[in-house]
Amino acid sequence: MINKKVLLINRELSWLAFNERVLQEAEDKSVPLIERIKFLGIFSNNRDEFFRVRVATLKRVLRHQKKAEELMGENPALLLDKIQKTVIDQQNKFEIVYQDILKELNRKKISILNEKQLSKQQGVFVKNHFKEKMMPSLFPIMLDPSAPFPYLKDKSGYLIVKLGRTGKEKKSKFALIEIPTDLQTRFVVLPKEKENNYIILLDDVIRYCLEDVFQNFEHDYFEAYNIKLTRDAEIDMDNDISKSFIEKISKGLKARKKGQPVRLVYDSKISPDILEFIMKKIRLGKEDNPIPGGRYHNFKDFMSFPNVGTTDLIYKKIQPLKHPDLVNQKSIFKAIKEKDVLVTYPYQSFDHIIDLLREASIDPKVQSIKITLYRVAKNSNVVKALINAVKNGKSVTAVIELQARFDEESNIFWANKLQEEGAKVIYGVPGLKVHSKMFSIARKENGKINYYTHIGTGNFNGDTSKVYTDHSLLTSDNRITEEVEKVFAFYEDNFKSGAYKHLLVSPFFMRKRLVQLINQEIRNAKAKKEAYITLKLNNLVDPEMIKKLYEASSEGVKIKLIVRGICSLVAGVKGLSDNIEAISIVDKFLEHSRVFIFCNAGDEKYFISSADWMTRNLDHRSEVAVPIYDKSIQLQLKEIIDTLWKDTTKARVLGSKQNNEYRKQPGKKVRAQEEIFNLFNTKRT
Repeated sequence: MINKKVLLINRELSWLAFNERVLQEAEDKSVPLIERIKFLGIFSNNRDEFFRVRVATLKRVLRHQKKAEELMGENPALLLDKIQKTVIDQQNKFEIVYQDILKELNRKKISILNEKQLSKQQGVFVKNHFKEKMMPSLFPIMLDPSAPFPYLKDKSGYLIVKLGRTGKEKKSKFALIEIPTDLQTRFVVLPKEKENNYIILLDDVIRYCLEDVFQNFEHDYFEAYNIKLTRDAEIDMDNDISKSFIEKISKGLKARKKGQPVRLVYDSKISPDILEFIMKKIRLGKEDNPIPGGRYHNFKDFMSFPNVGTTDLIYKKIQPLKHPDLVNQKSIFKAIKEKDVLVTYPYQSFDHIIDLLREASIDPKVQSIKITLYRVAKNSNVVKALINAVKNGKSVTAVIELQARFDEESNIFWANKLQEEGAKVIYGVPGLKVHSKMFSIARKENGKINYYTHIGTGNFNGDTSKVYTDHSLLTSDNRITEEVEKVFAFYEDNFKSGAYKHLLVSPFFMRKRLVQLINQEIRNAKAKKEAYITLKLNNLVDPEMIKKLYEASSEGVKIKLIVRGICSLVAGVKGLSDNIEAISIVDKFLEHSRVFIFCNAGDEKYFISSADWMTRNLDHRSEVAVPIYDKSIQLQLKEIIDTLWKDTTKARVLGSKQNNEYRKQPGKKVRAQEEIFNLFNTKRT
């Protein structure tokens, strides 16, 4: 749906189109088979978050429909209907893809069995597994029609069980069983038979053993159907001024777990009486868009599907390369002093960042480390290095964003851990999310303090660095390091917003500076000079920035967009966006880096950033974009962006129809991510 007033594609529908691209990867027969089933898991996990956040927001907006329609420019109820239709269409496609993958797995001698397909020997194995590893932690809840329905947890899968007795008219009973995926993997690998591999899901292990679960009852007939409830993930913060920010977040997290239901997914073969019973008990109506699905839900678990077959069923794991400027260096500080360094993940190793922080933690010349933390790894070597620095007498300041959605509990844990060790912890900035990816190391050299700085596009997370494409700039350039210190001064004292000549900093100056850069391209185009803009983003949503790009296009500025996720801009509209081309790349690595390139009459300006072009990033978050001054790094970024633009394997055209057509161009097939790895591999020495 296009809003004709502003010519914007609705962000929710654009997001669903993005998730369709993920589903395309599961459908693509050139993708290794186990990876295809993992893409089904990613698709499902994405959709869950979409309902928990975006659909939940729309449902809250519905309470003020008239005002909401004025602000949104469309009817939220009609939008929810469109979302429902799209989601059901995608679910139908999902089921077709899943069944196709099952057939392909069978050809590869891997079978996912249900409880009715087990041989006698497999049945014995399943019964033993159930009694030894599952039964002790399984606690069914008997459902009383006159009593309240038990609380259904968000993110959990349940079996609702109907118990009957053959030849008896005794009234059926109902029970609820939570599938215990928090205690063990969703998949039970059965004993191999010759060349054949067998897997059964926990859901079906429980189904097979229902007689054992309910052995105290006089029932011999059981039906079990999978159901899942998705809840509103918004954190409500109370206004009690006597509570600390961390207490408010902790309380909000507890409230989130009991958030309002926003979606019920159920097995489409469920008995109508059972579905009616559930809907009534959890107070959901037809207008709440219950979604019929397949036999299994919580497909996010399929992201961890076991490979019991050959190595060709998964992507060949790349070994991240050492950066040629950092390998075999006695001191990373010395290397950064000589020249700026850009580390690019997952092609190059995140270990360089750990090595730098480790070196800083023991270097007698280092006096302090300041860092922003948004999402860190579960077992974070970054935090370990910071703790080691504290133990070695360094001053450590960590700006930890407690409102990083779905990472709040983890961040509270690390905040407490760092405080216990003696680090100074700052809990973000009131009214802003701190989303910048920076650290600053102060080192005393020849009686003077010099700074070594990191500014990047991704989190300080060793786990995600293996699958997210991101950039880390390491520099000792005073033009950058001094302004990074100003940003940290703002975090410590929110009245010191600072003035910036080099960095683009939101929410104060980034929007204004970006508009100035676009205006310069417009002026150059009008003066018949070469004028172009290339943007690589996760999301392009902000109406004012899109209008500015439309204006630039209509004045002759050539614009190339590589947008992984939501793109509300409509490319290729005659008289408005003729000069704009837009593509999206979804492949084995998640395209996460943000890069802005402006022609600037031939003297190109390059920036990397943590910020997408969304209103929240430009106006409601603390973000940083850093200029790239080193010519060799500019060339490196240009090669990467040019390679992505030439992709003819995983690139989809972003247009008004949102039908995700693969991009077709003459010549040899190009798969950008493989080409980029080869590019780094040839330059590693």
